[in-house]
Order: sequence, then structure tokens, then C-alpha cells
Amino acid sequence: MTESTATASTVTEEPDPSAIAAERMTFFADAVIAIAITLLALELRVPVGNFKSNALLWSELAKGRQEYVAFLISFVVIGGHWSAHHRVFRYVTRIGRGMTVLSLSWLLMIVITPFATRLLSSGDGAFQLRFGVYAGIQAAGGLIFLGMVAMVQAQRLYRPDTPPDRFANAYWGVGALAAGFLISIPVSFFASGQAYDLWIVTPVLTAIVRRRVLAARAKRRSR
Repeated sequence: MTESTATASTVTEEPDPSAIAAERMTFFADAVIAIAITLLALELRVPVGNFKSNALLWSELAKGRQEYVAFLISFVVIGGHWSAHHRVFRYVTRIGRGMTVLSLSWLLMIVITPFATRLLSSGDGAFQLRFGVYAGIQAAGGLIFLGMVAMVQAQRLYRPDTPPDRFANAYWGVGALAAGFLISIPVSFFASGQAYDLWIVTPVLTAIVRRRVLAARAKRRSR
């Protein structure tokens, strides 16, 4: 083997810095999300005292039901953010211009979710403000993530074998979630219970509509 051949082989074997950066960013996002979920659990109310019966313990646990419900909501929301990120960024091979800023902005929304969760379950007064802060943070996180997906697609930062529907699924799924949070903010001023329902109803209805749209397209193509 000549010296030039050895040099060429060495250069070929060197890892792509862009690929390493993309991988590190994904690992960093996973770590931040894991920390956010851990912080959620640390904020849960733990009954304190010497309870002489199960009824007394259940009564004390019931006092923290708002916190427990808020925890479950945030756990599902953060899990949804992570799942959407994983489905898209497992195919990302490079980091484009502006992606770091968008990623850090998205992670900021994840990190402050435990604070927003505690604020949401902190009492009965000023509901619209507490609700709006929480819903606004989640909507912002969803919209920022959509910006990340658009950047990946526009700058072709993904692998050639990326499934064709990968980006469309992200737009529909995360877009519906962000829309549900956004719409719920004005609704909370006159129908607080229904405002919560929108967080579930909007993504579900969107999924149903999209399924019917895809079925109609497939039917037209088969003719």
C-alpha cells in the first residue's frame, strides 16, 4: 500500500463532523427531556403524617388530585414531544443553519413545563392566566418544532431512505396538538372545562380527518 493510498483511507474513515453534531444534538435533547420528566415527578405531593387508616391516607391524597392530574397531562405532553422528535430526527444526518437556536428554544419549552405544571395546579384563582401560560408554552413548543421539521426538509438534512410520509405525519400530529393548545386559551375565558377537552379533541379529530383524506386519495388513485 502506497503512502497516498493510506492517507486516502485514513481520510475516508474519519467521521463526518456534521453527522456527529446531529447525533450529539439528539442525545442532548433526550437527556433534557428525561430531566424534565424527572422534575415533574419530584414536584408531586407526598402525604406527610402518621395515618392510622387507609381512609385518612386516601383523604390526604385526594387533596393533591389537581397536582396528580396536571402531572399526568404534562407527562403525556412531554412524551408526545419526545416521540415526535425521535420519529423525525432519527433520520437527520446534518445540522443546518439556525437549527441549534431552534432546538434550544424548543428544549426551553420542555424545561419550563414542570414550572408551568405546578402553576396550573397551584389553586383555583386566576385560572385563565395559569391555564394560558401552560397552554401557551405547549403551543410555542409545538410551533417551534414544526419550524425545526420545516428546516430539516428545506435544507435536506435527512437520510435518503427517510419514509416519504415522515414529515407529513409530524406536521399533522404536532400541528394538531399546537392548535388544540392555542384554541383552548380563548375558550378558557368562558368554558374552563371545555378548554381542557380541546387538548384531546383537536388531535383526535385531526387524526380522523387525515385518515379519511388519505383514504379518499388512495381510492382515487386505485381508479
